[in-house]
Amino acid sequence: MRKYSIIIPVYNRPDELQELLECLALQTYKNFEVIIVEDGSRIKCDEVVRNFQDKLDIRYYYKENGGQGFARNYGFERASGDYFILLDSDALIEPDYLQIVENKLNTSYVDLYGGPDTDHPSFTPVQKAISYSMTSVFTTGGIRGKKNNMGGTFHPRSFNMGLSRKVWERTNGFLTSRMGEDILFSIGAIRMGFQSELIPEAFIYHKRRTRFIPFFKQLKFFGRARINIARFYPDELKLVHTFPLLFTLGVCSIPLWLLIFKPFFYLGVCALGLYILLLFMDSLKQTRSTKVAFLSVAAAFVQLFGYGTGFLQEGWKRIWEKKTHRETGASIEYPS
Repeated sequence: MRKYSIIIPVYNRPDELQELLECLALQTYKNFEVIIVEDGSRIKCDEVVRNFQDKLDIRYYYKENGGQGFARNYGFERASGDYFILLDSDALIEPDYLQIVENKLNTSYVDLYGGPDTDHPSFTPVQKAISYSMTSVFTTGGIRGKKNNMGGTFHPRSFNMGLSRKVWERTNGFLTSRMGEDILFSIGAIRMGFQSELIPEAFIYHKRRTRFIPFFKQLKFFGRARINIARFYPDELKLVHTFPLLFTLGVCSIPLWLLIFKPFFYLGVCALGLYILLLFMDSLKQTRSTKVAFLSVAAAFVQLFGYGTGFLQEGWKRIWEKKTHRETGASIEYPS
């Protein structure tokens, strides 16, 4: 039986960690350890971890804040498993998650995998709408979390990622702490010859943000991260990654066409209306909730505008900085 080391970085989220640990305590596959890395939190989760000492093989470490990438590296160094699994603290998993991964690796082994995310029935309407916008093919969800996606090769994301000990030993862990650290890690591992694969059945329920303002800030950070990835791997910046920026500029330009050339104004309004209708109907079909469908339209615009403005901000900065500059993100505050 393969031993797994589940590594969870935590920053000021003891309540969320409590729920994730409850999920881990119910796993049908038992050969695993849990490593909690408290990344300089002001609100610690040590008491939460202590309550699970008799239910899980669990260890708790506290370190000065340096970002989630380096916190995961800290966990790698202290893990004893054959295979590492990275989960965000705001995740929930089904009792058979580890068994699904084990079955997959026994039948078709890969050294690097990722799993999708979705919403849980207990989530609020806003959380479900945000989950829709982050997984829909009509937003940036078409660029991530799919075996065959518009962004090219599948790159596992650290909210739900697995890697063998061999991958860690070859890569030395995460190169950066924030600003696209998980995609940079996946690209590096793949270029070393490791195969990556999506395991669709190994999904998590991802809570994400509960309000649109923090969601906007997070997606703005993601837009900036895409430019940072291009600092390390310029060929990984695809035309499709500019879609949120082009969408943002296009929507903002619609009122101007009323003054410049009215036919373009009417064309823009019609195109925007059709897009809104598409989002609403697709979300309604998936969620079967009119309220969530309306909120999904708002979430999609928040997502695309946030990503687009972050992409523009960091892209403009990239034009003027030294081409040798590489951003590790260690000194940048992540929008919590």
